[in-house]
Amino acid sequence: MRKKARDIIDKITQLLQKKSLQFTISITFTAVSVVGMLIVGGSLSMRFISSSEKMVSDDSTRMVDQVNLNLDNYLRNMMRISDSMYYRVIKNADLSTDNISNDMSLLYETNRDLLISIGVFSNSGKVIAAEPLTQLKPSANVSGESWFKDAARKIENCHFSTPHVQNLFVDPDNKYRWVVSLSRSVELTSAGSITHGVLLVDMNFSGIEQICKNVDLGESGYIYLIDGSGEIIYHPRQQLIYSNLIHENNYAAAKYDDGNHNETFEGQQRLVTVKTAGYTGWKIIAVTPTQDITSNYQQFQIFALFFIFFAIFLMIFVNMFLSSRIANPLKELEHSVKELDQGNLSGVDISVSGSYEVQHLGKTIRSMVDQLHRLMDDIVAEQESKRKSELDALQSQINPHFLYNTLDSIIWMIENERYDGAVTMVTALARLFRISLSKGKNIITVGDELEHVRNYLTIQKMRYKNKFSYEVSAEPETLPCATIKLIVQPLVENAIYHGMEFMSGDGEIRIKAYHEGNDLYIDIIDNGLGMPQEQADALLTEETTKVRGKGSGIGLKNVQERIQLYFGSEYGLAIYSEPDEGTTARIHLPLKSLEEAEGSKGGGPNDQK
Repeated sequence: MRKKARDIIDKITQLLQKKSLQFTISITFTAVSVVGMLIVGGSLSMRFISSSEKMVSDDSTRMVDQVNLNLDNYLRNMMRISDSMYYRVIKNADLSTDNISNDMSLLYETNRDLLISIGVFSNSGKVIAAEPLTQLKPSANVSGESWFKDAARKIENCHFSTPHVQNLFVDPDNKYRWVVSLSRSVELTSAGSITHGVLLVDMNFSGIEQICKNVDLGESGYIYLIDGSGEIIYHPRQQLIYSNLIHENNYAAAKYDDGNHNETFEGQQRLVTVKTAGYTGWKIIAVTPTQDITSNYQQFQIFALFFIFFAIFLMIFVNMFLSSRIANPLKELEHSVKELDQGNLSGVDISVSGSYEVQHLGKTIRSMVDQLHRLMDDIVAEQESKRKSELDALQSQINPHFLYNTLDSIIWMIENERYDGAVTMVTALARLFRISLSKGKNIITVGDELEHVRNYLTIQKMRYKNKFSYEVSAEPETLPCATIKLIVQPLVENAIYHGMEFMSGDGEIRIKAYHEGNDLYIDIIDNGLGMPQEQADALLTEETTKVRGKGSGIGLKNVQERIQLYFGSEYGLAIYSEPDEGTTARIHLPLKSLEEAEGSKGGGPNDQK
């Protein structure tokens, strides 16, 4: 055996001696890499299989523990209801004089989502009290029911039945209600004498079904519930089992201890996780077919083979590249320089390979490209900062002006001892400035902007002693759309100063938001004095500077510039007016959501702070 190995090694050595150094280095390095990858791949595969099995086992255990916790809480609630009925109602009542139906009805109504019915029966099976149904079916044999016998036989315990259809009481709705019965022996007091009876609480089986149903155990895994003898309480395919179309290994599972077990059932390998529920002795069984676990192995093996073949190909390519002549790195570098010459600064990948001199040249060119990128980013950031500064400067022209007027009104009201009105105005001012601040954001929703205007109008209406009325309306779909904050208030301010100040109480201001296609409009309409249309047009041009006075139009120009700074020149304001007919100021914005507006780039400056 050793001689054959030596002969093979000698033949390989002689073969390599006849080849070039480039070929020898390439084939040797590739062989070593492949062997190393096979060893590492095999080790990782075994580790993956082990960790996958443990992960599936741990997941099943966690799922079963969660179901057990939910089921335990559910059963505790039912026992709490039973205890409340027994110790707070039955124990404190003398049936010869007291009526327990009212207390039972109250307890049922409090827990009606969990319950189907509550009943108290004598030791002969006669109904003493029941809720919500009281009339027994003619065929009902209470004393012959298993739950009644269990309670009478073991009087110190609570007893849980398997699921069954509630068949004791006459149901006017003729519904078949699946229940799990909780029964216990109780002491009934009547005229001083004590007899035994049975308290029955029928819980809604859908609650238990929902607890077990909402569990994800992979592609074909599931959870079912059995009692101590193996009878199925819940199974996701319960009807098929009862129809004998499929089978379940429930009787064998009843003998399993808590924990994980591997079993073979009907030729299928399965991982079974068992957990015994408290109070009832029921067992929660989680079943995960082994094929669900091994399917991941097959996918991993396919991936591993693909990775090995890819790695082998990559190794051969790398070895050939490292042993090739220096011309190849130069050609790649020359190609990169051509792309740079064509202006492709962002998509080009500068090659850094080959000998030291070629690598140094590639690194120098790459450094130059990086510096160009940084310079371009600095220029873009500088322009962006400039636009943000312009926007902030424009916005800052509005806030001090309005604050001065509002505070002036509040001072006047305090001086005239109108404290209630001053409190109202201060409250409205606080709400108004809360929206004005907007956590430093320039972009807010239309709903917030209209709320801001309502607070503003509240203040102004008090200041002008109800000289005008106002109405704010908006199409519901426009409320979450984006707008620049503080663009409606200056227009309302102008409407008040131009049209409302000299009216005697019949002034009207209407604000409405609506959309047409992809455009959002906000109209501010007043029935004031109005003006010629040419004067209205001049409010949005440079001619505005020639007009001075209260509400001169500087705010309108400010709003116009802010809208166009952010959204573009195709958006902005339009003023429509006619003498003695009133004025309409229309804001035109793109119909965008708040997320779209805040995340847009290139259309305007982003929010600061």
